[in-house]
Parts: sequence; structure tokens; C-alpha cells
Amino acid sequence: MNNLREVWSKRFVFYINELQKYMKFIVSGHLAIVIVFAIGALGYTYSGWLNTAPKDFPAYLVVAFILSILVTLSTPVTLLKNADSVYFLPLETKLGEYLRLALRWTYFSSIVVTLAAYVVAIPLLTRVAGSTREEIIALLIFLLVLKYWSIHTEFNFRWAANGRGVWGDRFLRFLLVLVALYFLLNGSYLFVILVAIVQFIYTMAWVKKKKEVPFPFEHFIVVEQSRMMRFYRFANYFTDVPHIRGATKRRKWLDVFYKLARYGQKNTQLYLVMRTFIRTNDFFYLWLRLTGLAIIGAIFIPFPIVSIIFAAALSFATVIQIKHALLSGYEFRMDLLFPIEKDARKQSVARLIRILQFIQAVAVLIGVLIQGGNSPITYLVPVAVLVVSELTLRMSKI
Repeated sequence: MNNLREVWSKRFVFYINELQKYMKFIVSGHLAIVIVFAIGALGYTYSGWLNTAPKDFPAYLVVAFILSILVTLSTPVTLLKNADSVYFLPLETKLGEYLRLALRWTYFSSIVVTLAAYVVAIPLLTRVAGSTREEIIALLIFLLVLKYWSIHTEFNFRWAANGRGVWGDRFLRFLLVLVALYFLLNGSYLFVILVAIVQFIYTMAWVKKKKEVPFPFEHFIVVEQSRMMRFYRFANYFTDVPHIRGATKRRKWLDVFYKLARYGQKNTQLYLVMRTFIRTNDFFYLWLRLTGLAIIGAIFIPFPIVSIIFAAALSFATVIQIKHALLSGYEFRMDLLFPIEKDARKQSVARLIRILQFIQAVAVLIGVLIQGGNSPITYLVPVAVLVVSELTLRMSKI
């Protein structure tokens, strides 16, 4: 390859192909259904709330807080690899071209989420806070500038400090962005200018310090590997990703559940799948996350029908993923040598899922009780969890 621009181009094409390869499994799977239901439910709830929102609601503060978090999270995407710490050393003086392309991609790939939150915030700002069209446009321009500043500041900080104290830098940038956005929404432009000066000085301090130290290849390689590993672990919930193996943990405090599988030959597989589920982080935290979301939906979604649909979608996603995780895989396992019935594992997985979904339904019922449960229809939310779980268990072809 002639230069580092060509290196970036090759890696970028490979990176995009890698994302597309796994995203088609993620988007075409059950997650798309859950996301559609979740967005629909949240949108319906948000729209209904806007009509009854109190006039003294702190819209500026809430919008500034949420947008500040999204602006602050600006981890650079460098696509660096292990060997670069050796092969890029002779080209370190020309590394700027490669890094400019990396930061440009980081900006355009991460600004999308911020803009989505901005679009969602527009009705809140106009209906509740009474913002004008010019103020909304000014907020958009300010967000685009702040995101650019945040990405370059984090990059310079990581370089200068070799990755140490990143969360301290993020907290400080979060405060600066929060204050700047809040003053902008309130129309206090003098304070906005003062905060902008502080932001400029802060960035220039790290730019100056960056010039005194060599590029920390190891740190940015670790950041890149961690970022891709998080994506692979997420994709692994939907399809088999090579070289990804879920971590395991003892979880002694859950040993009491093994008593559900009493000692005996007929309970061999039930005991085994229970241990697999409890000790495998991917399976266990998957169920925990979806159950937590169902509880949150039961508490905060005020419309019973929407809450039922939301809980049903999550229970469907829970069953289909746990069943696939515990039954998929054609590699040889030692339990295949056990003198037990051929369908024992399948029956045991179904039994375990029924237990898990009963617990999930009880958790959702607690959420309904916390919300108040003023309407009898709300008590159909946990019922929907049980019904959809059973139907999914019986009708899925895994």
C-alpha cells in the first residue's frame, strides 16, 4: 500500500462489511420486533404525556442533560490492529492523515444518535418550553459543533494521558456541555461564550501536551479491540460469532434453584441446563436485562394496551433467545453419553424456560402494583407474559 490513506480505506471497507455481515442477523431477527414495539410504545407515551405536561416542567434542564450525555460519549474509532504498534512506527510522522480519517468517521457515525435525540426533544422544547424556530435551529448548530469538539478533545486527552483518567475527562466535558446547552436554551448567550472559552482552553491544553508524548498505540489498540468485542458479543446473541465464548461465573447465591431439579436420572438434563443458564454470563444477563426492561415498562408506561404489547414483545424475545442459546450447537457434549432419553434436553429446556418466565411474570406483576394498577386491564400484563411465552415455546421450531 502506498500510504496510510489507502490503509484506512482498506480497513474501513472490511469494517463496514463486518458490520453488515452481523447486522443482517440482528435487524432481521426478533430484536427488530422488540425495537418496533418499544419505539411505538415510547412514542405513544411521549405524545400523550406532551398533551398533559405541566408548564413548570424543567424541559431545558432535561433536554440539556440527555443531550450532554450523548455528546460526551465520543470514543474515537481508529480501526487500529495489534501489529500497528510495530509496522506504523516508521510512519508515525504521517499518522495524522490516518487519524483525521478516523476522527471524521467517528464524528459522522456518532452524531446520528445525538441528532435522533435532538429530533425527539423538539416537541418538548416547542410545546412545553415555548422555544422558537430560530432557537431550535441554533441548538442544532451548537450540537454539531459540540460533538466535533467533544470527539477531538477526548482523542487529544487519550493521547496525552495514555488513556489514564478518561472518566474524569468525560465528567468534566459533560459538565461543560451541560452548562453550555442549558444557557443556550435559556437565551443566556454571554454565559455560553464564557463556557465556550473554557472549552477552547481545555482542549488547547491537551493539544499542547499531546505534542510532548508519542502516539500511544497500545492504548488505542485496546480501545478498538474492546469496542469490536462489545459488538461481537452483542451479535453473538443472534448468530454464532467465531472466537466468541461466553464467560462463566459461579453464582453460589443461586444454588437454591438447583433444588428444583431433584436428584434422579430423569432430572439429569434439567440440572445440567439450569447450571448452564445460571453460570453462563451471556444467558443469565440476557434474561436479566429483558426482565428488567419488562418491569420498567410495567411501571412507567401509563397505557395498559401499550404496556401489554411491550411486555409480550419482551417475553417473546426472552423465550426465543434462551431456547436458541440452550438448544443450538451441534458439537459433541459429554451429556450425549448419558443413558437418558433423546428428547430429555429439549424437555428440560422447556421446563426451565417456563420457570424463568413465571418469575418474569411475577416481577412484571410487582411492577404493575408499583405503578398503582388502577385499571383491571393492567393486570393482564403479567398474563400476557405467560401466554406469549408458552405460545413461543410451543410454536418455535428450534
